[in-house]
Amino acid sequence: MRLGLPGRWLVPAHVHMTVNLLDFDLNGLAAFCERLGEKRFRATQLYRWIHQRGACDFDQMSDLAKSLREKLKACATIQALPVISEHRSSDGTIKWLFDVGAGNAVEAVFIPEDDRGTLCVSSQAGCAVGCRFCSTGHQGFSRNLTTAEIIAQLWFAEHQLRKQFDTSERVISNVVMMGMGEPLQNYAALVPALRTMLDDHGYGMSRRRVTVSTSGVVPMIDRLALDCPVALAVSLHAPNDVLRDNLVPLNRKYPIDELMDACNRYLEHAPRDFITFEYCMLDGVNDQPEHAQQLVELVRRHARTGVWCKFNLIPFNPFPASGLHRSSAPQVAAFARILSDAGIVTTVRKTRGDDIDAACGQLAGEVQDRTRVEERMAKRRTITIQPVGPTAHSNKET
Repeated sequence: MRLGLPGRWLVPAHVHMTVNLLDFDLNGLAAFCERLGEKRFRATQLYRWIHQRGACDFDQMSDLAKSLREKLKACATIQALPVISEHRSSDGTIKWLFDVGAGNAVEAVFIPEDDRGTLCVSSQAGCAVGCRFCSTGHQGFSRNLTTAEIIAQLWFAEHQLRKQFDTSERVISNVVMMGMGEPLQNYAALVPALRTMLDDHGYGMSRRRVTVSTSGVVPMIDRLALDCPVALAVSLHAPNDVLRDNLVPLNRKYPIDELMDACNRYLEHAPRDFITFEYCMLDGVNDQPEHAQQLVELVRRHARTGVWCKFNLIPFNPFPASGLHRSSAPQVAAFARILSDAGIVTTVRKTRGDDIDAACGQLAGEVQDRTRVEERMAKRRTITIQPVGPTAHSNKET
């Protein structure tokens, strides 16, 4: 729509100033362009410039009409997150701390391997779930990230790494939503970010190479299956409700059997034919042979097909506030053997980036807590362990 003086384009009044274009998936960007009086193919061109080429200056976008570039300058931006720090591990892992304002900062981690480059992305400033073994949970919770703040982690990392490695090829092949926060408690912002990762005009990733990790928000697992099914990883960490109630408080709302049923429903839509269960190995808490046998029974009880899940055993990365300890390597190996002998695909995660606090469960960032987490954690210093043998019910002080 042409308004005002001849030859001068003005932005329609109903287009809000100023919009971060990283907030949009392709459909959202097309709707935005339509409000500017532009056709959908312009949104596709713009989307490619942003995500495939990493452009943040509209003047760089040479195949866009100058009139559109002027309109975009007046009402839009491509705004990355300020980088507070970058840390590099001896194993090649890179961790960035991003400023998301109001005293909050989140972390993202790049993990290079021979056959892939994986980026671990945060979805919230802090986390409200409060798992006992997770450093993020001990920081408390401030707020959800926007879609732009989620996708900006990938946008920055991909194009920064291309410069560092002097390549025009894609560096990040996999994304795992396993950084700070519970992704499914920030669903509205998560799904557009996932769609941008998957879109061929964006990052063009396979659904099998984008993973959402959840502590078990059952209703949102069902929604994700319908809206944007990607690979699913479930933070299980216990074989029974009594123990999981203490380790993963969300279990009190969505118990294990409900969670397993949701996982089976998800499989009908998932890009992989299995669900990954993550299991953090805690010395003397959840790592005994009897616990492994309970997991075998749990998997068999819920199996609709032969192989429907795999287990990823995670060495615990200790931090002082947890009061917990890492299981020994022989204990982890014995635990894995019980699962494997029962026909359950089992791997032990290789710890990466622990020398820069970038390993699983170590991301803490900086969070202005609104949830009184210290008070809540103090009430949970005792983990009640369900008896797994003939002995009486007992408590374990941790």
